[in-house]
Amino acid sequence: MKNNERQLTTEHTRSNQTGSIHTRDPHPAAAEPQPTAKAQAEQASPPPSSKRKRSWKPAVYALGGVGFVALVGWAFWPSPVPVDMAVVERGLLQVTVETEGKTRLRERFEIAAPVDGRLERISVRVGDPVSSGDVIARIDPLPLASQVQSIQAQIQRLEAEKRGVDTQRPKAASLVQAEASIAAAQARYQQTLAQQAEAQATWEQAQRERQRIEDLFGQGAIPRQALEEAELAVTNRGQILTVRQLEVEQAQAAVLSAQQGLQLLQAQQRDPDYLLQVYDAQIRSLEAELASLADSAQRTTLTSPSAGQVLRVHQESTRFVPAGTVLVEVGDPGQLELEMDVLSSDAVRIQPGDPVQIRQWGGAEVLQGSVRTVEPAAFTKVSALGVEEQRVNIIANIEDPPARLGDGYRIEAEVIIWQNEEALKLPLSALFRCQEEWCVYVAEEGRAQARQVALGQRSTTAAEVLEGLEAGETVILYPSDQVQPGRRIQPR
Repeated sequence: MKNNERQLTTEHTRSNQTGSIHTRDPHPAAAEPQPTAKAQAEQASPPPSSKRKRSWKPAVYALGGVGFVALVGWAFWPSPVPVDMAVVERGLLQVTVETEGKTRLRERFEIAAPVDGRLERISVRVGDPVSSGDVIARIDPLPLASQVQSIQAQIQRLEAEKRGVDTQRPKAASLVQAEASIAAAQARYQQTLAQQAEAQATWEQAQRERQRIEDLFGQGAIPRQALEEAELAVTNRGQILTVRQLEVEQAQAAVLSAQQGLQLLQAQQRDPDYLLQVYDAQIRSLEAELASLADSAQRTTLTSPSAGQVLRVHQESTRFVPAGTVLVEVGDPGQLELEMDVLSSDAVRIQPGDPVQIRQWGGAEVLQGSVRTVEPAAFTKVSALGVEEQRVNIIANIEDPPARLGDGYRIEAEVIIWQNEEALKLPLSALFRCQEEWCVYVAEEGRAQARQVALGQRSTTAAEVLEGLEAGETVILYPSDQVQPGRRIQPR
């Protein structure tokens, strides 16, 4: 009954709050009477036992709230950041240029065929020790001997032709006869000149005689017949003078012809001199070729120029080889050097005498060496990424190369371009950029403190500290965004 009353009271209260009254009559035929004010007061006040139960709840709630706040504060309280740390210390710091290269013999001898010929089978094998002067290969000298005999025969023929040059010269009697012919021609010429002068005088006399007869005929002292005979005499004397003049010209031509004949004989006397020069030049050329062939014939036996080992045998079987064909390579494996190539920007920092540490050559120990030569010319090389690079060859000596290290072996090396035994150094992983400078986080009393540093030389793993840190201080490696100045840290 009491429960029903409480339910009705509750529903009545809710109805009053909404502004409308809706009663629920479980028995529509007989409505229950409304409770009185006293009854409502009794219902509103809890019983004494209920008050005692509710008196401790605020304290529990307050205690729970404090615990919740403490739990939330503890959850959001910044915990120490776990970090890796390293100690700044003094020690050896080296700046190196890392590169790859290969070993090579300091002196390599390629024994080649000096002449064309038939190579006999080579008996030496790769790895055989050889001494200086040991026979390495032989070439059949028979073709050379045949060429020598042929050239000797040519020289003999030229010498015989040279001796026969004198038979081509004019004889002394021919020269005497030519000179006598000139004398006779000159005498004949003088005779014709005298006859011409006589004919000239006779003709002039005939002309004077005709003139006198013409004068006498004009006076009528002599008959015409005398005049005609005088004119005929002039004509005859003129013809005789013409003949004498022709004879003089013929005699003069004979003198010139005789003189030219003598000159021709004298030229023929000198002409064979150039033949002697031609024969001498041909003989000298053949003698030089003969000397070369004789020397080549002596060099058909090939010997080792130096002590060492046989590195390669290029031609082993019997075959015809042309001159210049490489047959065998010989060298001393104990005399090794390094050939490395570096970027041209690194080559300018490398100097002769810089130490070289050789690694990854196949042994556990690190081999030592030194730079001997930095080649003055660079070359273009395409990297594994397809980028064209300008590279420079570095030649280095190896100190005490092991016997198992051979020619053409791959190595990895580091060229030390700077080092300091007492450098103050820290790992590169501790550095980070702060504006335009380098900074580090230093561990001080369990907290991170940022500090600016000045750096010197740097290697691939460490850097030289010039200012900002002291030996023994601890720095944080790989600082993340969680590491901030003043933030608590703890080692991992």
